[in-house]
Amino acid sequence: MNPPHRLRRVRTNVYVDGFNLYYGAVRGTPYKWLNIRRMCELAFPKNQIAEIHYCTALVRDTPRNPQQSLRQQTFIRALETTGVEVHYGSFLTSTVRMPLAKPRPGGSRTALVVKTEEKGSDVALGALLVAHGYQGRYEAAIVISNDSDLTLPIRIVRDELGLPVGIYNPHPRFSVELVKVATFRKQIREGVLSAAQFPETLEDTHGTIRKPGGW
Repeated sequence: MNPPHRLRRVRTNVYVDGFNLYYGAVRGTPYKWLNIRRMCELAFPKNQIAEIHYCTALVRDTPRNPQQSLRQQTFIRALETTGVEVHYGSFLTSTVRMPLAKPRPGGSRTALVVKTEEKGSDVALGALLVAHGYQGRYEAAIVISNDSDLTLPIRIVRDELGLPVGIYNPHPRFSVELVKVATFRKQIREGVLSAAQFPETLEDTHGTIRKPGGW
């Protein structure tokens, strides 16, 4: 008797908008110590998760959060133990005058604020998605983001290369623009986040990696 036929799993690359994932799914939760590869394997068991590209920028410490850069670098080390490739954008900080939402009668209608913007992650993600598609590095792609700026690169891969691109959304609602171009879509659920946590400690070539305190 011949063994049952097993369907070949589709070779799938994953492209992660790091800040979109953080602010959409894990900020303020106990799930920050997230093994992204494991999360994708659990969420898409019929896909062969191949390359994972994580696009982010290095954060800066602040008086209110003096350890955030160390926590981020520790997390990145943990991701790299699973073969995740990290690509860096940058932060721009400027002082700008913004209108107050509720100005006091007779008082100023504006205030000086420190504005921090992350630059480059979405551009890097879109460029990698398109370039790797043309290079034949995947048969399907998953984008972890809900940023509508990624509409064009997803459309290029879908229409010009004929390759499926799905959205794995960290946010409660889907971008209308992304829904129009995505081949498939799925939402990140708490159960998967909980099941895809790194162990408290793990090892890399530099030594022991420990889960940051408070995570």
